[in-house]
Amino acid sequence: MYKKMEDKDLTKLLEAGIDEFSKKGLDKANINTIALKADYSVGVIYKYYKNKDNFFLACVEHSLKLLDNVMKEVLMQEEDIVGCISLLLDKLFTESDNHANYYVMYNEITSQSCRKYATELAEKIETGTADIYAQIFTRAQDKGQINKDADPRMCAFYFDSLLMMLRFSGSLEYYNKRMRIY
Repeated sequence: MYKKMEDKDLTKLLEAGIDEFSKKGLDKANINTIALKADYSVGVIYKYYKNKDNFFLACVEHSLKLLDNVMKEVLMQEEDIVGCISLLLDKLFTESDNHANYYVMYNEITSQSCRKYATELAEKIETGTADIYAQIFTRAQDKGQINKDADPRMCAFYFDSLLMMLRFSGSLEYYNKRMRIY
């Protein structure tokens, strides 16, 4: 029987995984490199995760918790749509500075290299975000801040599309340069 990892140690391992997956993608990431960076043995990783794919999915889940927490915090703090969007942008930019590799990994997930998990990850990643954004726009409609005829789900989709580009601008070299040009 082995001693269960403490949360801080598990976080350290997941962060090392996120770093590796964000740089090399799922297929080229190396479990040995991750173990070395986290200062754990490969065996420890495989005690917790069946294989590299399961570890990758755990890393995705770990990074999503940050986004989910930020979104829920904003929804609870701000009632006004302008204040809500402003606070959300501020927090997302701060987090993209603090956790740029999360957004690089997200970009990797949305590329063809993660095709085998595309449907599963799209469902997992986008559902919560879509629901929260739709709540923001529905609340704005109820308060008369936006047109009642607007479809809150479509507003959420357009808004998220804009945010994706902004998030990538803070974490991916091409999009960062693109933003500076504009």
